[in-house]
Amino acid sequence: MRCHQNIAPDVRLGKDVKVCDYVNLYGCEVGDYTNIGTFVEIQRNAKVGRNCRISTHTFICEGVTIEDDVFIGHGVTFVNDTYPRAVSPEGCVQSDKDWAIELTVVKRGASIGSGATILPNVTIGENAIVGAGSVVTRSVPDNVIVAGNPARFLRCIGSSDFREEQ
Repeated sequence: MRCHQNIAPDVRLGKDVKVCDYVNLYGCEVGDYTNIGTFVEIQRNAKVGRNCRISTHTFICEGVTIEDDVFIGHGVTFVNDTYPRAVSPEGCVQSDKDWAIELTVVKRGASIGSGATILPNVTIGENAIVGAGSVVTRSVPDNVIVAGNPARFLRCIGSSDFREEQ
């Protein structure tokens, strides 16, 4: 029996989705056969595809789309606002009307290492790998490995050529 899950009635869960305790899901969509670890939050209008693994302590905010067969490591954070502020220039507390959601897409088969931070307005390409602890500030092409802060090109998948992009 799961007694420590907060899954709102508007969540769309696919077939055989596994959800651990201490999660917070609301207004999101999760595809078939996906596993969601402990202490994960997935916000409204976020989409997670089929056959994904979302590891513990991960935050997936509104505006994030994760396609099928994606691995998300422990403690990965997605960001959907480039210039967050608590109050407007006039000093009023901001509401949802005061900002626009910035989008992020993680393409099919990508892997994001533990502790990575993914800034908004980027696409992580198909089968790409983001190294643990990386800060992704710009889009990542298909089939490459990036790492660091900011994340930089290391090599193509299947290549032993460790050149750094200039």
